[in-house]
Amino acid sequence: MRDLILKMSISIDGFVSDLDGANKWMFGSDQEAKAWSVETVGNASLHIMGSRTFLGMAAYWPTSTDMFAPPMNRIPKAVFSRQGPAILTNKTTASNDAQSAELQPGAGSWAQAYVASGDLAEEIATLKAQGGKPIIAHGGASFARSLVAQGLVDQFVLLVHPVALGKGLPLFSELAAPMRLERMSSKAFPGGAVAQIYRAT
Repeated sequence: MRDLILKMSISIDGFVSDLDGANKWMFGSDQEAKAWSVETVGNASLHIMGSRTFLGMAAYWPTSTDMFAPPMNRIPKAVFSRQGPAILTNKTTASNDAQSAELQPGAGSWAQAYVASGDLAEEIATLKAQGGKPIIAHGGASFARSLVAQGLVDQFVLLVHPVALGKGLPLFSELAAPMRLERMSSKAFPGGAVAQIYRAT
């Protein structure tokens, strides 16, 4: 049984996205925080995400030379989408073929992603039952909120950025009751961000 880890960037006032989705506040120049994030996403046997996030990532990571590209390309993916397998041909192949940049190792994994279109809790249970390193869940905000609301997250890895947005998309807004978390560790970075790791109790 493998854990489901939700890794999200979050503002100090609890938002995981701008209202317009621009999210420039997430991308700072703190190389230590970035290296920590790369190590974190690399310690997974599966990456899962919602359909919009999947399409955006599938169009970007296969040709990217960013330090996140190796774990994002090489580790298998699962996309949660009501479209079914059609999502794999919606934009991924076309986007990659249209770009002149060289495909990076593992780029083909995006077209081979597992498509989860059944009940969220049942799909997660099936994925958790498989062996290996943890599952890391990415956004978007709606997908992450659904995981949280249904109690499917075992561990929260929150990179808290030193910015207050005032308004945006919250992570915990669909909880039916307060959620108790146990802090496992905390790490501060030179640029002001703090990694807070909690386990659901």
